[in-house]
Amino acid sequence: MSADGLPMVVPAQDLPARVRIHEVGARDGLQNEKTAVPTAVKAEFVRRLADAGLTTIEATSFVHPKWVPQLADAEELFPLVSGLDGVELPVLVPNQRGLDRALALGARRIAVFASATESFAKANLNRTVDESLAVFEPVVRQAKDAGAHVRGYVSMCFGDPWEGAVPLHQAVRVCGALRDMGCDELSLGDTIGVATPGHVLELLALLNEEGLPTNVLGVHFHDTYGQALANTYAALEHGVTTVDASAGGLGGCPYAKSATGNLATEDLVWMLHGLGIETGVDLGRLTATSVWMAEQLGRPSPSRTVRALGSTTQTHKDK
Repeated sequence: MSADGLPMVVPAQDLPARVRIHEVGARDGLQNEKTAVPTAVKAEFVRRLADAGLTTIEATSFVHPKWVPQLADAEELFPLVSGLDGVELPVLVPNQRGLDRALALGARRIAVFASATESFAKANLNRTVDESLAVFEPVVRQAKDAGAHVRGYVSMCFGDPWEGAVPLHQAVRVCGALRDMGCDELSLGDTIGVATPGHVLELLALLNEEGLPTNVLGVHFHDTYGQALANTYAALEHGVTTVDASAGGLGGCPYAKSATGNLATEDLVWMLHGLGIETGVDLGRLTATSVWMAEQLGRPSPSRTVRALGSTTQTHKDK
């Protein structure tokens, strides 16, 4: 919290007592950066995020360097951070080769990335939706056989830059397919930030009706239209307890140009703490980390909370 004790804690009824923040800044946040971020800086970013109390930090992606050059150092980065006590380090894998590389380094939390729409599947995966699911099935099976926890991302759940509004049944079908092949949790992605709270509640309710319980669902909102926190609140009302966010609001999507930054972790923590919801995160340390990262990138953080607190927060010193 800030030095003056804000935010004032005023709990709301029927919200979760605790939320697990799935921090994506080191992977989703940095992947679209045009200038290469040194591996040592990425590792320090992950360490500082852990020091701020985040316990799930998505570290990198084992994708081919041709597609995401920023994450070409996955083999070098992962061993630098894999020893953090009490911290889970999920990594994204696009295919069998990516999984093999990740497992060889000891990764035990794996994520696969599917799409609810054909257009984005083609742009991001160069396959149809069904073809991409067919690729993921043996990947998920092998990961589970190796004792790994598997997360399934579903992008474009609410809107697509080429197709417009996405029928709910498309997102539900892909979520069901990932769950059936063995994914332990699903992250519902509002990749271009067009969702509104009623839309979020409708999708969550439909997923429940189709046999997907709320406790396996997480949400991943982008803030293109300023709706990310409102959408998160709606998800909390429904009982969701896993929320993706990116420190400092970093991120976008290299394959969807209308996708702006992720929900900023600081903005999320400010709201959750004000509601009396536990996160385990030290907001001061987190803000200092994002101020530091913004300095590395040479531009200010888009997070409103970082901007509000950053000028009064001393940058967390290197250990």
